[in-house]
Amino acid sequence: MRLEVEAALVDGKLVPGDVDVAEGVVTAVGLAGAGVKGRIAVPGFVDLQVNGFAGVDLMEADRGGYARVGTALLETGTTAYQPTFVTAPEDALVAALRELPVGQAGPRVVGAHLEGPFLSPHRMGVHPPASRRDPDRALLVRLLAAAKVSQVTLAPELPGALDLVDLLIERGVAVSAGHSDATSDEAHRAFDRGVRTVTHLFNAMRPLAARDPGIALAALSRSDVTVQLIADGHHVAAETMLVACRAARGRFALVTDAAAAAGTGEGEFTLAGGRVVSAGGVVRTPEGRLAGSALTMLDAVRNVHALGIRLEEALSAATAVPAAIAGRTDLGRLAPGSPADVVVLDDNLAIRRVLTGGHPVVAD
Repeated sequence: MRLEVEAALVDGKLVPGDVDVAEGVVTAVGLAGAGVKGRIAVPGFVDLQVNGFAGVDLMEADRGGYARVGTALLETGTTAYQPTFVTAPEDALVAALRELPVGQAGPRVVGAHLEGPFLSPHRMGVHPPASRRDPDRALLVRLLAAAKVSQVTLAPELPGALDLVDLLIERGVAVSAGHSDATSDEAHRAFDRGVRTVTHLFNAMRPLAARDPGIALAALSRSDVTVQLIADGHHVAAETMLVACRAARGRFALVTDAAAAAGTGEGEFTLAGGRVVSAGGVVRTPEGRLAGSALTMLDAVRNVHALGIRLEEALSAATAVPAAIAGRTDLGRLAPGSPADVVVLDDNLAIRRVLTGGHPVVAD
């Protein structure tokens, strides 16, 4: 089946020509022929941080809730994601992990992202402080046993945190530094130990200063660290976003940090059981603190492209870069033999088609 596109994103470059798909995989790219003018094929988006979507809080989701989230994510071009569970009591985390879909139709569930509970008491954001825990190997082992965990966010400066880093790397779990008060020296020790990414850069971390660069500038200074950014225009100022994308060219990943409000409208929702309000495209607690986002990955791409980031870079930040963080280099790319998870965009960056495993799920 030809996708009838004019070009395709292949290894970070827009390659002229059509794409062919058969038996669930991409069979050829760059094919000669008359595709629809202005249409491009890109890999399906990969979102590493989805707390909820379409009115569903994933901490409380059952099979039906995941189906609802999956349908809505596909409509926005996300074909793979990490359900993200914020800091909560152990029994609540285990219960949420056990609901993780296995073999369910919809976007691919890469694995769970545990955003906590081993976070800095000084950088909790909206995470409930009462559920925070100091690094605890036995607790981590129990959480890992509950379901497939693909990413853990922790504060690497906490006593014992680097031992957890060793365990996670040994288990093949991506370790991300986040909700952290780490100094640059503490951050570099973590990166040297094997931490290779940073959760929502600039948010819930030590502020940077000329003589105290903190974890954010430490990450941007290293070519071996990938940074994750929430490009909704509210979490990070446009100038800050632009500087970060330029400094981390080829190694910044877009994430949505989507809450249940994403993909819906305005109103009241829950985030890990707490009340949040979505208004004007922003999700906040009743006290006014940012609490996830109403962002879609397609809008994140549009937002950074509008800042002047090349379209190819913006698209790679939503596809190949997050897939690599998750250790899924089979995803986020269009090449012969790769899964046919594809989004077709027009020249206004509107979605025209979405395929998962070669099967159309959104069509003109």
